[in-house]
Amino acid sequence: MGLAELRALLDRHARPDMSTAIDGVLVSKVDRQSQPAPSMTGSVMALIAQGAKRIALGDRVYEYRAGQYLVASVDLPVTGHFTKASPDRPALGFGLVLHPATVAELLLQAAPGDMPPAAAGTPSALAVSDAPAELLDAVIRLLRLLDRPRDAAVLAPLIKREILWRLVTGEQGAVVRQLGLADSSLTHVARAVRWIREHYAQAFRVEEVAQLAGMSVSAFYRNFQAVTAMSPIQFQKQIRLQEARLLLATNPSDVTGVGARVGYDSASQFSREYRRQFGAPPSQDAVRLRDSAFGTVPALI
Repeated sequence: MGLAELRALLDRHARPDMSTAIDGVLVSKVDRQSQPAPSMTGSVMALIAQGAKRIALGDRVYEYRAGQYLVASVDLPVTGHFTKASPDRPALGFGLVLHPATVAELLLQAAPGDMPPAAAGTPSALAVSDAPAELLDAVIRLLRLLDRPRDAAVLAPLIKREILWRLVTGEQGAVVRQLGLADSSLTHVARAVRWIREHYAQAFRVEEVAQLAGMSVSAFYRNFQAVTAMSPIQFQKQIRLQEARLLLATNPSDVTGVGARVGYDSASQFSREYRRQFGAPPSQDAVRLRDSAFGTVPALI
């Protein structure tokens, strides 16, 4: 059965908000190709059973299709769209939210030598691989529990743990393992990412954020670029522009005010960078947002 059963389960249990009765499990169904749209990744594993999607992070582009999964270990601003989806053959995806504490617990219980050797350098926060048969089987068994709510409370945590084990010992295990290592370079970068997201409207010096992350300036810059495919200042700009677009969806007539709220002192700079990012000036895009069903959706699933 494999992908055929997985497609049937996802199609049956898909909801507009992608939620399911099992905590941390998401199901997606999209019946049309979409225009590239900005969003945040979250920390998640996304597996496609039908269709294909393209994600851009900085200057990196990731494509994944049926039978492949993508792991995101840091919540990052990306632009993504479905490249294969139609009413008669919708894109179908499974998502599992990844929690650092759960990854850390699993790593602590693993025996010495159970984990593959770590590769040199800091891995990117995003990675794509073919899904092995063991991972597909575990995902299918987890989704079957949506039809058996009496069993789900006991068995779902066990199968989610099995899926996580397949991830940390799999081809992209280094990306997931760093999520649970308190002193990993990815964890230090994630701390800086959270700070920038919470303070995106204020100016900062890279030296200050490096100190917050517990790294030297040179190490911080190198690792931040490796994880996010952006410099800290570029990352801040991405967050500012995404937040501006969300604000314009509800305040389409206040372009100048929105630009100031997200940290732009210059209205012309805001308009110029917004147009470069979204293909239209803020005032024009605000009208488009008002006339469309714009909203925040998980980027990967």
